[in-house]
Order: sequence, then C-alpha cells, then structure tokens
Amino acid sequence: MTSRVSAAITAAKEAGRGAFVGYLPIGYPDLQTSIDAAVALAENGADILELGPPYSDPVMDGIVIQEATQAALAAGFRFRDTFTAVRAIAERVDVPIVVMTYWNPVFQYGVDRFADDLVAAGGAGLITPDITPDAAADWIAASERTGLDRIFLAAPSSTEERIAMIAEHSTGFVYTVSTMGITGERAELDAAARALVDRLRAHGVENACVGIGISTADQVDGVLDYADGAIVGTALVRALRDGGVAGLAATARELSRGAGPQSVTA
Repeated sequence: MTSRVSAAITAAKEAGRGAFVGYLPIGYPDLQTSIDAAVALAENGADILELGPPYSDPVMDGIVIQEATQAALAAGFRFRDTFTAVRAIAERVDVPIVVMTYWNPVFQYGVDRFADDLVAAGGAGLITPDITPDAAADWIAASERTGLDRIFLAAPSSTEERIAMIAEHSTGFVYTVSTMGITGERAELDAAARALVDRLRAHGVENACVGIGISTADQVDGVLDYADGAIVGTALVRALRDGGVAGLAATARELSRGAGPQSVTA
C-alpha cells in the first residue's frame, strides 16, 4: 500500500521544500475547537497533521502541552474522541493525519480495534513514542494489515542496533528526537540531531523528520538543511492557547515559511 505520509513528504520535496509537520492535542480547549484548529493548521501550511490524544501521564511532554492535555482531560476528553476528531478533520482537509499516542491507551483499547477504527476515520498512521519495534509485534502486524504508517522514535542515545531496528520497521518517516528530554522550545537545537539523521541515513532511512525544540521559522529552515521534515508542537499549542484558531493559523503560516515556497489558505 502507498504511504500517504511518505507521499506528502515526497510532494514537498518535489515542490522544492521540506515537510512541515504540525502537532496539536485533541480536545483542547474543547473537541470542536481542536478540530477547527487542526483544519486551520492544514490550511496554513502543514503537510502532515500530528494529533495527540491527551494522556494522564505524559512523560515526554513539556509544560505547555501538559497544561493543554490536562485541560482537555478535565473538559471530558475520552480516548474514543480521537476517531471523532480524525474523521471530522479528514472530511475537511486532504492532509495525512497521524496520531501520536503513548502505547497503554492503544493496548487497552485493543491494537487491532484501534487500527481498524483509525483507518475507518481516515487516519494515516501512528507515532508511538514509548514502544520500540522489538516490543511492537502486534502493532507491526496490525499496521501491515491495514496500511497504516508506523512511526518509531530515534534518539541521540539510541544504539546502532536500535537504530537499525527502527530503520527496518518504520514507515512514513522516523521521528528523530533533536534533544534528550521533554518537548518544548529551545534557543538552539542540538547538533546531535544532524548526527542522528546521518546515522539513520546510513541504515537506509529515506524520510527523517526532526522534532522537539523547534519553534521558529528559522529553526524549521535550519533543520530542513539535513532532514526531510520539521515537527513543531509547543509553539503551535501556545499560539492556540493565546490567540485561538486565528492565532494558530498565523503562527502556522509563519512557521511554514521556514519549510520553503508553498501556497497556503489565509
């Protein structure tokens, strides 16, 4: 099956730019606004949407995203709302939607049931930050059956054995962690990100998208000197928090400048 995520990255390359991947939590500040925000993100430059179901123990998330996800949970978010949101967004924009979730909610929901429901809703894949390929046999089988992309994380601390395993089993792209630690904005991205992308390339990875710490158009541009995509989360969540959907759209347009020439809907 053709990977919609890979196709989006390839289309960006053919247009002379890198891919802009935008993250938002589902259900923040409420479910409908989160849907409208994701649509605005797609209409204002994002090539791929990364949507995060709120989780009660977000070990990787920085304070801005933690506060947003806790607010969404307090407002009544339920895991099944993930599929409601993906379906509503997919009906309005033709941008691949990948879900970024910790593994426990998927396991509790049922791996095959999750895969089937995500496909039915129009989703394109899953980012799994806290499970590695050697522990993901059920998910690998479900993704192969359904055609969903499976996006594993590689970190600067990953061993060569782990890098090889991630390269072999990832589809769509490899989520390349730019720095050790939690998400958030940083004044400078680690040189470790460039070295990590080089290691992934040596193992045959075609698409490496760098995330964690990217918050400006200049940082997007810098990452795309060596990576295929730049992933932005905290800056977008802050824009939504402070300026609503309109503020988010403006920030998305600004960030997308760093990815190169493209047309966006104002």
